[in-house]
Amino acid sequence: MRFFAQSKLITKYLLMIFLIGSSGQLLARDLDEIKAEGVLRHIGVPYANFVAKYTEGNKVTHSGLDIELMQNFAKYLGVDYQFIPATWTTVFGKLTGVNGQFVDNKVVYSSPQLIEGDVMAHGVTILDWRKEIIDFSDDYFPSAVWLIARTSSDLIPIKPSGSLTEDIIAVKSLIKGRDVLAMKQSCLDPDLYDLYLTQANVILPTKQLQLNEMVPAMLNDEAETTLLDVADSLIALEKWPSEIKVIGPISEEQRMAMGFRKDSPKLRKAFNQYLKQIRADGSFNELVKKYYPSAFHYYNNYFSQAITSQ
Repeated sequence: MRFFAQSKLITKYLLMIFLIGSSGQLLARDLDEIKAEGVLRHIGVPYANFVAKYTEGNKVTHSGLDIELMQNFAKYLGVDYQFIPATWTTVFGKLTGVNGQFVDNKVVYSSPQLIEGDVMAHGVTILDWRKEIIDFSDDYFPSAVWLIARTSSDLIPIKPSGSLTEDIIAVKSLIKGRDVLAMKQSCLDPDLYDLYLTQANVILPTKQLQLNEMVPAMLNDEAETTLLDVADSLIALEKWPSEIKVIGPISEEQRMAMGFRKDSPKLRKAFNQYLKQIRADGSFNELVKKYYPSAFHYYNNYFSQAITSQ
């Protein structure tokens, strides 16, 4: 009887893996299948003004730069649009069918799961470990990681030297023994910037935070400083202008892009063509101004080149 029960359990487990795998393959669509079905599925994580979540009563709505970009891309393809919500710990799995996490400076994969969407777009920073899991589109937004402090901190913002590398070294030399809030599995992962080698007191949130909750956590005295990327920094500086200050860069320049499965080359190519078109006609910059008006103050060259280089 025990052998029979174990055999049934093994059969059930294998069947579950087969169903997940076969279902995942059915949803692992490229451009032709998307057009045939008539819907583009956009996977996104609430983050800054790329994907924002609003709740009114029982109704949940999403808006943001990447929401509009993907809605317009769907119109460009001649299909309907659908948003698939995700978290930082589930988004890669929902796109590829196998979730990947950055652990001990390498990618660790989970068991197979159901593929739910076609493209991930929520201000995703291009990182080497993520390139192992997905293919990125052409970049569309500049980024970097800065060290942000409360204004009450005695840390003084560095004076730019003209060398980004030297500026990063200068910032890192300031945080020995200081509390620095960081977040694993994101662009604020301390392992990406060798933060532990600075002998800073790296603090990881005890509960899962969204990236836009890092500054509120710091202001709530959970740490003296926090890592923050450009997009969230621009919003935070507008929201708490007298409560926070930028000490300086922690990372080299970074770029953001849309994420595609490695077996969706046609969809990725179509998006790159669409992105090139809206950069050339000026509609892309108008959309960026709607959600990130101050981005042009800090990165005017980037957005100007986005037009003139086409």
